[in-house]
Amino acid sequence: MLEQIVQCVKDTRVVAIIRGMAPEICVKLAESYRAGGIRLVEVTFDQTGDLRKTAEAIRAIRAASPDMFVGAGTVLSRNQLQMAIDAGGNFMVTPTVNVDVIRACVDAGLVAMPGAFTPTEILTAYEAGAHFVKVFPIRAVGPSYIKDVLAPLKHIPLLAVGGVTPANVADYIKAGCAGVGASGSLVNKEWIAAGAWDKIEQVARELVTNARA
Repeated sequence: MLEQIVQCVKDTRVVAIIRGMAPEICVKLAESYRAGGIRLVEVTFDQTGDLRKTAEAIRAIRAASPDMFVGAGTVLSRNQLQMAIDAGGNFMVTPTVNVDVIRACVDAGLVAMPGAFTPTEILTAYEAGAHFVKVFPIRAVGPSYIKDVLAPLKHIPLLAVGGVTPANVADYIKAGCAGVGASGSLVNKEWIAAGAWDKIEQVARELVTNARA
């Protein structure tokens, strides 16, 4: 399973990120992503809300779309990692470098995608066992930062996260990223409220297509 997830990231190059949505909405979003070619979905923990909702969403997506890989995002502790594991999560994403959580994730057999920003943090995360290192937040520095970081660290597979859109996703791939994490229009609240799942599917398709261009 682990190898399949790693390969799926490399093949599709896009991880969809869902924040602050009810489990039933997460299921509909995941179905739209799948129709558009995205096969990896990250549901984030809200550190100020009910953490159980993320676990419920992971379970619901796994049940409705068993051919998709589902992970937990904003994982800040071993306890939250365990909640993701118990819910059937396939991978873990963090916003920071927590070596203890990264190692626990790897030991549990999940794919680890910790967040980092500086070259030191990126290398620390990778040496702790990360399968991919999420460069976050990338919005302010752009693709050129990825290119510069990879000059000495080209052996580390990076994911760009923060402000990635269909219009700029190819730039991050060309700069050397193995993939990206994307939210934005993939969770457009107006489209969700209107049930315009076809529009979300189209954004997913554009992201995957442009990432492969």
